[in-house]
Amino acid sequence: RVKLVEFGGGSVQAGGSLRLSCVLSGNTYSSFGGYCMEWFLQVPGKEREGVAAIDLQGVTIYSNDVRGRFTISKDNALNALHLQMNSLRPEDTAMYYCAATPDITGIASLPRERFFESWGQGTQVNVSS
Repeated sequence: RVKLVEFGGGSVQAGGSLRLSCVLSGNTYSSFGGYCMEWFLQVPGKEREGVAAIDLQGVTIYSNDVRGRFTISKDNALNALHLQMNSLRPEDTAMYYCAATPDITGIASLPRERFFESWGQGTQVNVSS
């Protein structure tokens, strides 16, 4: 497992933008280049759901709710994962987590939560109307 740290959350009005980031913490021998990574969101009382994923080849998959508004990107040299969130809506309000796994090389859909063993602590996004 690798230790992940997210940041960049905050409060914004509907229509605004935020950029979430997830970086590797502690372990300097791992590289994001060897990991499939995904952003999940979670609202109180509900399970985490996938938002956007990127695989080892740079293929990206988005949920229907965010496609066209969010962009996931990964900088393997800096061990950083980003989620650019534009045109935010109140329903985007949630805790956002990044997750990583070396066990998935290619994706054709959003991998489920159970496939990831490394998680960050989450960063809260609040979107007001």
